[in-house]
Amino acid sequence: MIPPREHCTAERPKAALIDSTLPEEYTLRQNFPNPFNPSTTISYELPHSSVVRLSIFNTLGQEVLTLVNKFEDAGFKSVRFDGSKFPTGLYFYRMTAGRFVQTKKAMLLK
Repeated sequence: MIPPREHCTAERPKAALIDSTLPEEYTLRQNFPNPFNPSTTISYELPHSSVVRLSIFNTLGQEVLTLVNKFEDAGFKSVRFDGSKFPTGLYFYRMTAGRFVQTKKAMLLK
């Protein structure tokens, strides 16, 4: 006599949806919107985990704000700059990550 079969269910393995796309190079994007009032988004890309520093400077070259100063994993990043406490004018933002350094301009209009 053959023993009765136990009720079994099998599930198919679920494919992991992992976005393995990483940036190919360090990139600092133009802020958007620009000109802005009172805030804007600054996006950047890291092909490797890095210590990142992203700072805001006035037209005299004085650092007025540090937005990012930390170790970050590789990937696509963005940070918001709230200019509500700053006067109207031209500002520069600079990103440093490893040997990469780039500066761009942003215009705050109130």
